[in-house]
Amino acid sequence: MHSSSVPLSLRQARQHLLEFGHCPSGLLDDRLARSWQRSADLGLRPTGRLAAPDNLEQHALHMLRSRHQQLLAHSRPIMEYLFDQVRDSQSVVVLSGPCGTLVDTCGDPYFLDKAGRVALTSGACWHEAQRGTNAIGTALAEMAPLRVQGAEHFLERNGFLTCSAAPILSGTGQLLGILDISCEQGRGSMHTLGLVSTAAHMIENRLLSCDSQGCMRLHLHTHPQGLGTVAEAIVQISGDGWIVGANRSALSLLRLGTAQIGSVALEQVLDCGMEQLLSRHRLRPDLAQALRRHDGTALFGRLVPDRRTVRPAAGVAPAPAVQDALQRLDTGDARWRTAAAKARRVLDKPIPLLIQGESGVGKEWFARAAHDSGPRRAGRFVAINCAAIPEPLIESELFGYLPGAFTGGRREGRQGLLREADGGTLFLDEIGDMPLALQARLLRVLQERQVVPLGGGEPVAVDFALICASNRALEQEVDQGRFRADLYYRINGLAVALPPLRERTDLEALCARILEGIAPQHPPHLDAALLAQFAAYRWPGNLRQCASVLRTACAMLDPGDDRIEWQHLPDDFQAQLQKSTRMPPAPQPDRPAQNLDELSRAAIRQALENCRGNISQAARMLGISRQTLYRKLASESTPGRQARG
Repeated sequence: MHSSSVPLSLRQARQHLLEFGHCPSGLLDDRLARSWQRSADLGLRPTGRLAAPDNLEQHALHMLRSRHQQLLAHSRPIMEYLFDQVRDSQSVVVLSGPCGTLVDTCGDPYFLDKAGRVALTSGACWHEAQRGTNAIGTALAEMAPLRVQGAEHFLERNGFLTCSAAPILSGTGQLLGILDISCEQGRGSMHTLGLVSTAAHMIENRLLSCDSQGCMRLHLHTHPQGLGTVAEAIVQISGDGWIVGANRSALSLLRLGTAQIGSVALEQVLDCGMEQLLSRHRLRPDLAQALRRHDGTALFGRLVPDRRTVRPAAGVAPAPAVQDALQRLDTGDARWRTAAAKARRVLDKPIPLLIQGESGVGKEWFARAAHDSGPRRAGRFVAINCAAIPEPLIESELFGYLPGAFTGGRREGRQGLLREADGGTLFLDEIGDMPLALQARLLRVLQERQVVPLGGGEPVAVDFALICASNRALEQEVDQGRFRADLYYRINGLAVALPPLRERTDLEALCARILEGIAPQHPPHLDAALLAQFAAYRWPGNLRQCASVLRTACAMLDPGDDRIEWQHLPDDFQAQLQKSTRMPPAPQPDRPAQNLDELSRAAIRQALENCRGNISQAARMLGISRQTLYRKLASESTPGRQARG
């Protein structure tokens, strides 16, 4: 390299190093100065001859690649992607092992040949001890991303290169390798170092995610949209809650050092322990959890449990392996889950689905989830409440009408909801309220799969999946002549019944799911005694009523409150609750327990206090099922209960 093309500061620093044996301060970047000093101390000379090449022979290179098989497998796709980004700059993308030996390269054929002349090829070692200051060897020594361009290389023969390199670290901070992009001096971009650093993070995240057997992973970010991106923090957690691995983003976010990995429990850095994380995950596996660092910093996290370390909560049937909209709506009730399993079997078949259940049990939620889980999910979900549309308008709403078909209609006519559902799903809610005359027209559409709008015109073909729902016993409606038998048999391909809320075994999970929907950032929880009263209540309005009560209760919370208690409930609901139950008596700590019943109640109160109201955790601590605990709490609320014994 001609001296005139070398910056003056570099020429002066090099001359001073050769004459006096050390680099002067101020002329070089500190990392570069340290590297030049190391190179000189190792006996290298900028213009001296290199020792005989020590490239690995083919068999030794094969053995090296075998030892780093996992690193290679996750790096190669990203290396190819990197090369696509720098294809026009005559570059080579290089991966080295932790000792500086190159294990893989990909790049421009012309530049690969030129790079091979300086041994920038697989099997060559680019440790500083052999190549002096260079991006690979110096990133290895400094354990940091850096760029070395032109005359910054210690050996002049490498001065035609510009190289950017970043280390690849394991979840415990161990150096796994170095990723590098090298090109001819003057052809690189200032953004190349950022590109290669981002790619190294991608490889680290992939390795950390795939090396989590026996551990759980917690993905964290300060924004929920950051989860799943290259910027997310990833923490590996042992089954008993210890942090056993973390990427660099996680160490920064949680303010930990590499040396602390394996000696810090999750609850020491976050306001949430493993049991609470797992409980929230079981309720909403697809929802980012709102978390906090102990200094109050808000975070969002998504837990990825290891299947071997997670046990289903007591009283909850195992969830199906399929991950679809129905599964995401599942909170653990066995009867609801059975209905969902049956519905899945007909979603890809021309079999209509009939959903039965009391008003407010979530029939439309179930229908929409069935649509989103089936092959027509890309089409429209058209919901029609047959009980809500005035009878004179039902026909025009369903079938549409031509322009001028009747007085008061829209000038341009109307397509009709049946045609709008073409290619998707038609959901007829409360079909038992449909007038008899209209039932006949609907039956004809279902038989012929054609719609004739009001006012005449040509029949229009329609193709939709059919889901109907009713809170009436349609068989009885048929027997009493209020519903057509032929239509009933047409819509009743598969009938499923959704249980009322008072009969469901997942009340705690349902309430938690509703509260997360109302206040996703910081969902409150129900006081344990109040939850027991909820379990004893009959819920005539089912989920609709429960959601309304919880929404009002959330509005009554003071800022910073995270527990819903009796005083937060609407007055009318308090009155209803008092009619069916009585509030449990307050504990009397000054008087020791006198009998077995009182000892039992004291143990329950203590367990709930220790578990901060978590019913599932308290039940496990007591060695009983959640339903048994519910019954014991509810029995304390019945009149005269505290008088016995």
